[in-house]
Amino acid sequence: MAKTAESTAAGRILYSINHDRHRLALNAYLVVVLAHWAEHLAQAYQIWGMGWPAKKAGGALGLAYPWLVTTEWLHYGYALFMLTALFLLRPGFAGRSRTWWTISLGIQFWHHIEHLLLFVQAQSHHFLFGRSAPTSILQLVINRVELHLFYNTIVFIPMVIAMYLHLRPTQDELEKMTCGCRASESPRTAAVSHA
Repeated sequence: MAKTAESTAAGRILYSINHDRHRLALNAYLVVVLAHWAEHLAQAYQIWGMGWPAKKAGGALGLAYPWLVTTEWLHYGYALFMLTALFLLRPGFAGRSRTWWTISLGIQFWHHIEHLLLFVQAQSHHFLFGRSAPTSILQLVINRVELHLFYNTIVFIPMVIAMYLHLRPTQDELEKMTCGCRASESPRTAAVSHA
């Protein structure tokens, strides 16, 4: 008997997070993303609000555990988590929301490449572009703190637009949705779908 995607443990999980548990998975993902934002905003406040040098500004976690911020493991791990979650949760989206989610996924793919470059340099101690520390491509023109605030912003905005549209589908999108999010229809789509 051939195995279907839903018959394997990984297949059942993937099916579940894109069907009956899609909203739960999105909410859990959003909590992690917002915690990451809190770290970046704390770091930004430490630099521009308190006048700390960038090397000393580590956000909340960096103050408690300075070694976390100075390794590339945490940064690369988070970039990989973001990329993986955006990819795995994508099948639950339809129509306009899927387009916006895919935009976020594409931007995060590049952001992940930048972090992979930093990670490989940190592990190998061979730095690109004649620099004395790990350097990503766009770091050649933008400081690291500002660059990653920018990256996180341009990944976050289309992701939020996708979630907003996903919870407010058109009638056509509602008919294409396979996830449990449609059970909590907006008043606009509920009126349309029951007419």
